[in-house]
Amino acid sequence: MATFINEPSHTFNEYLLIPGYSDSSCIPANVSLKTPLVKFKKGEEPAISMNIPLVSAIMQAVSGDRLAVALATEGGVSFIYGSQSVEDEAAMVARAKSYKAGFVKSDSNVKPDATLRDIVELTKKTGHSTIAVTEDGTQDGKLLGIVTGRDYRVSRMSPDVKVSEFMTPFDKLIWAKEGTTLKEANDIIWDHKLNSLPIISDDGKLCYMVFRKDYDSHKQNPNELLDSHKRYIVGAGINTRDYADRVPALINAGADVLCIDSSEGFSEWQKLTIEWIRKNYGDSVKVGAGNVVDADGFRFLADCGADFIKVGIGGGSICITRETKGIGRGQATALIEVCKARDEYFEETGVYIPVCSDGGIVYDHHMTLALAMGADFIMLGRYFARFDESPSNKVSINGTYYKEYWGEGSARARNWQRYDLGGDKKLSFEEGVDSYVPYAGTLKDNVALSLSKVKSTMCNCGAMSIPELQKKAKLTLVSATSIVEGGAHDVIQKDTTPTVK
Repeated sequence: MATFINEPSHTFNEYLLIPGYSDSSCIPANVSLKTPLVKFKKGEEPAISMNIPLVSAIMQAVSGDRLAVALATEGGVSFIYGSQSVEDEAAMVARAKSYKAGFVKSDSNVKPDATLRDIVELTKKTGHSTIAVTEDGTQDGKLLGIVTGRDYRVSRMSPDVKVSEFMTPFDKLIWAKEGTTLKEANDIIWDHKLNSLPIISDDGKLCYMVFRKDYDSHKQNPNELLDSHKRYIVGAGINTRDYADRVPALINAGADVLCIDSSEGFSEWQKLTIEWIRKNYGDSVKVGAGNVVDADGFRFLADCGADFIKVGIGGGSICITRETKGIGRGQATALIEVCKARDEYFEETGVYIPVCSDGGIVYDHHMTLALAMGADFIMLGRYFARFDESPSNKVSINGTYYKEYWGEGSARARNWQRYDLGGDKKLSFEEGVDSYVPYAGTLKDNVALSLSKVKSTMCNCGAMSIPELQKKAKLTLVSATSIVEGGAHDVIQKDTTPTVK
């Protein structure tokens, strides 16, 4: 006979945190959000920790190389999507890893035979006033000169004049060799009162540009997550089919951590994938697994050797697995049970395996609830899809901007590997939808706001770190009526929308 669990499974929205005592030192500025990304033994430090408890979902509409850099700058990790060719995913990883903080690849470049008209058009298109003149017009061609707004006057020059006639030529430029540190580059910029400094290879090719305006921005990113070579930490998704080809390519491209992207992780397919990685790489390659929703699933993946374990089936905003298959569990209940199993495993073995809560986050306060329930970090899809840095298109609908957002189980993504049960290489039916989400601006601004709320709530609970929150938190289930009471009610709200004249 089937096993029946008569207790309903619950979502984050059915819980509230009860305030605890906080002393005068418990203020948001003193709260640490540092958290482990991969497993570690008692008394040891994890090989990779994050400065904020956020990672981006392994989705086409979310995690490209641009978002990977933006999220690492804030202290989190992006898992570049695996539903693309091995070569394309490896190239995304390589681009993110090659991006050095402060060292920018020039995206405004022309040949010396370009005209002033070309310069004006390029400046309008990119908004950048510093343009590199290279032999072949590419960002890594041999540098011949630089054009800035000081080199020309549109009103007094013919639009057909050649760039070679008014650019600042290479022999009059101040530049630095490849290998120069960011501190050394900034010192040169300040000593010579420059706005930009080209970084040149031994054979004269342009490698990077360092800009004066970026100096302050780097000072404003104390949480940026870097490896031992001062490169951003980058994750990547893999599947349970082509790992023998994909894993080596991603590791060679520089991926710091991998994650098996699957809708359901309690399977032999994940065991075989992890076994292959351990056989070929030992513990040097870090790989997360999932998704699971109960203690049995956690224990299975823990025994398989997973470096972290994801929790959540059917709770994503674009996921229709529960509708189409009738399988899953309320995210809060699943997380609470798995984290309890994680703690028991730690007591038994001395090995701490971080838990990632994947799905079910609708409001910012749900992040705090997930952490209080035991999650070490949170994987977000819809949240990051809204930002400038996500790979999807920004579209205008009736005068309002949105970003496209689609599930990996949708026909658009065609990511059959994520839902692979050993059958044909195709989606038998959809488990995700194609949708829009309201455009929200830059990742940096939104993450800062969300985490300021998390820190404030932690202080209300008397906690100054995630482990302390998990120890001190008191949570209560709320009724449907209480949920209504928790918002604005029984008033007529003023229209706060500004009038545009």
